Amino acid sequence: MKKKNNKPNKSFFEKLAAKATIATGSTTAIIIAFAAILIWGISGPFFKYSETWQLVINTGTTIITFLMVFLIQKSQNKESMATQLKLDELLAAHNFASNRLVDVENMSEEELKTIKKYYQHLKFQTKNDESLQESHSIDEADKMHDLKKDQEQNIREDIKTRKRKVS
Repeated sequence: MKKKNNKPNKSFFEKLAAKATIATGSTTAIIIAFAAILIWGISGPFFKYSETWQLVINTGTTIITFLMVFLIQKSQNKESMATQLKLDELLAAHNFASNRLVDVENMSEEELKTIKKYYQHLKFQTKNDESLQESHSIDEADKMHDLKKDQEQNIREDIKTRKRKVS
């Protein structure tokens, strides 16, 4: 019987980029880069600080910089997407969070401005209603906890009722 693997198959480039990201961010990579610069600098007198000697370091650093820009961008894109998905999951799971904010990073600038106005208005209302100590009080935390417990109980009862209806 075949084992079912839940991990998606990564492309060759995806695997290469992941390994390169780990390798280039390591202490070993920094030591190698520092050693290369040191060796190049020490070799200057042997090559009489010629144009070729200078061209070697300029070409090498240009190529490495060019490749690293794309590698860093790919890594940041993946990290950003993972972070956004985690935030979307938290929003979707929270009873009082607005589902409008799920996938907010793909909204237009005009839509974002509208949502920002909403939160600015909410902030203004809170500022006028209560002080910081009152708005984040132990009593409020207790009320919120009780409210969530009641909601969980209602959901359980609703599920039981639905199961009975299906049976």
